[in-house]
Amino acid sequence: MISVANVSMRYGSKVLFDDVSTTFTPGRRYGLTGPNGSGKSTFMKLLTGELSAQKGTVSKPKKLGVLSQDQYAFDAFRVIDTVIMGNKRLWDTLQERERLYEQTEMTDAQGMRLGELEGIVGEEDGYSAESDAAVLLQGLDIPDELHEKPMAELQGGQKVRVLLAQALFGQPLALLLDEPTNHLDLDSIHWLENFLERYDGTLIVISHDRHFLNAVCTHTADIDYETIITYTGCYDDMVLAKMQIRSRIESENVQREKKIDQLNDFIFRFSAGTRASQVASRRKEVDRLQTTDLARSNIQRPYIRFEMHRPSGRMAVEFSAVNKAYGDLTVINNFSGIVNRGEKIVLVGRNGVGKTTMLKTLLADAPGQPVSPDAIDSGAVRWGHEASIGYFAQDHTGAIEQGMTAVEWLHQFDPDLSRQDIHGLLGQMLFRGEEGLKPTAALSGGETARLLFCRIMLQKPNILVFDEPTNHLDLESINALNVALQKFEGTVFLATHDQDLLEEVGTRVWHFGPDGIQDFKGPHEEFEASVRNLKS
Repeated sequence: MISVANVSMRYGSKVLFDDVSTTFTPGRRYGLTGPNGSGKSTFMKLLTGELSAQKGTVSKPKKLGVLSQDQYAFDAFRVIDTVIMGNKRLWDTLQERERLYEQTEMTDAQGMRLGELEGIVGEEDGYSAESDAAVLLQGLDIPDELHEKPMAELQGGQKVRVLLAQALFGQPLALLLDEPTNHLDLDSIHWLENFLERYDGTLIVISHDRHFLNAVCTHTADIDYETIITYTGCYDDMVLAKMQIRSRIESENVQREKKIDQLNDFIFRFSAGTRASQVASRRKEVDRLQTTDLARSNIQRPYIRFEMHRPSGRMAVEFSAVNKAYGDLTVINNFSGIVNRGEKIVLVGRNGVGKTTMLKTLLADAPGQPVSPDAIDSGAVRWGHEASIGYFAQDHTGAIEQGMTAVEWLHQFDPDLSRQDIHGLLGQMLFRGEEGLKPTAALSGGETARLLFCRIMLQKPNILVFDEPTNHLDLESINALNVALQKFEGTVFLATHDQDLLEEVGTRVWHFGPDGIQDFKGPHEEFEASVRNLKS
């Protein structure tokens, strides 16, 4: 069990949470939710011991599984050893045992100590540690041939999966996971969901993946209104309950205010008359009926709307016999197809199978995009009449020029628009007031993503090409993006591991697998149903 008592954290005048007391019990899986900047990661660091509370106490079990955020901390170690380090007691014991076995001669005391160490190894299931670690790694799509390699040789997404296996290793009594689905493909996310549903300890997870939270969580601890309120149920249950509670309080306040107005009117008319006792009684009633103060929510909802200057031709793009390889590795093999105006194609498959490559291949000589002849080896791509493209790259490093403010950077894409209109657009995307004057070099990942959306909204293209657009967005922004893509009347190409986006936006699926690209003309749910039917 994990419990906090009278915990407070603030930075300057900003209060994250004040005098919070709550308990996280075994067998329950808690989603820790709240908008960016509300204090989720800070609260998680209090639970891990990385931070100390400014006020209050934190009680936790000795055996915690924590997802490390430092991808480079274990570069010198083997992958399999990095996972085993998740059980610190076992790892320290194995290291000491190895040092003793390296002794050419052993004293009686060392021999006795070795016996103690062997006992600890047995208690911690150390004799099956490597096989147990291998099972976790395989489930997270880290193949056997990488288990003996140093962490430094792995790609960023692979490192994240190894660190996730580290947190899960050794049957910890509580698991604390901060954004565990980042850099995971859909198959790995499903594996993690199944694993966590069987976990019987205390789970606390921060995630911006609504589908993941709904699938895994039995309870939701929401940071808002400068406190933490725990709701029974998944994320969607919490949102509904929170809205209902606030609506009820607002409705009660309206009724109370009406009653208070009536009482005050009586007091005003008869305070100087002969009804002193009745006036005093009504004054007491006014004091009793004072409305409940509604604290201000931290939640900020961006307004995303993608419009078109004009629609494209009936055919958005046609491509034939497209090929792309990297050395001996063929990524796209003789792929052909036609995409009509209004289709919304979702690109799915495991990491590294070619989704980003496919998007870059389509954009190799696209209108309004930088020419990139190296993005395609052979084949032809022909964009339709009046096609205009809004592109959101997975890696948008350098996409926003430094040395200017957010409003200056955005204004250059439509110099005829007034500064007031530019500030209005930025305000829709939560750059309010002076935030539009923020230097572009100081933008966070989420702010960069929102500013790039502003540019696309300003340009009003009729084709959207989005490669992992949710990586730096909070749940409110992801939900706003989901609605905007559903309402967009143009054509969409979307690579994402967010299952809600896949299911609610896509009308057609390109599945990237070991046998090439499967073009399924139907929504994602129908595609998954067809795969299940084939397997059965």
